[in-house]
Amino acid sequence: MLARGLPLARRFPSASCLLPTEALLPISPSSPSGGPTKKRWSQRGEMQRFLRVIVRVLLPLLIRLEVVGGENLPEKGPYILVTNHLSVFDSPILLAVCPHRIRAFAAAKHRRNPVYAPLLAMAGSIWVRRGEVDRRALQEALEALRRGEVLGMAPEGTRARGVYALQKGKTGAAYLAARADVPIVPVGLTGTEKVKQNLPRLRRTDVQVMIGKPFRLPESGRVRGLKLSEYTDLIMRRIAALLPEEYRGVYAE
Repeated sequence: MLARGLPLARRFPSASCLLPTEALLPISPSSPSGGPTKKRWSQRGEMQRFLRVIVRVLLPLLIRLEVVGGENLPEKGPYILVTNHLSVFDSPILLAVCPHRIRAFAAAKHRRNPVYAPLLAMAGSIWVRRGEVDRRALQEALEALRRGEVLGMAPEGTRARGVYALQKGKTGAAYLAARADVPIVPVGLTGTEKVKQNLPRLRRTDVQVMIGKPFRLPESGRVRGLKLSEYTDLIMRRIAALLPEEYRGVYAE
């Protein structure tokens, strides 16, 4: 596994390595303490640890993974992990790479899906209504950060079909980072958009995860209007800097 003190990038080149402990960061045993949510967090954390092990077993069958910058991940939460959004495989890959328990948003439409709903619930997803400002979801995310949890976000929101370059980011990540006054860790993903098309050919896909240095927004608290848009662009440019030029989209310089 890519651990602190080891080389920045490691590959697991064959499917014979079913549990890639030498290519991924170790699972952190830490968890927030105190309050009535402690037991629920512990149960959710154990479920996510189980999912993470399953994902780490299956990943080498589908992809050849390279992780760069693992040492940039903070030792513990709270922080917000922000990434570009390429495919449905983004979340499982980040779950396998990140050593911490992650909360992430999931579209409320999946809540009744018999396949997705149980998995998303096990992962501790925050249900969000797309296409509107879901204040309940934002408040739940804010409370999670204040408890010391890690939040995973794709500021682009829903990905347009067939579009893999960065699109205009939404302001949710900047709003939460400012309100909770937590660091932001940018991540650039490449290759996950090709996994699905390679599956029928029984061909594994090269996937790269670039983890940038944590940073904080210039100010915290209630940030609104133009400042919120400005900070959103700052976040998106940090993500773009970790991507090849063809993935940078509207944030290409």
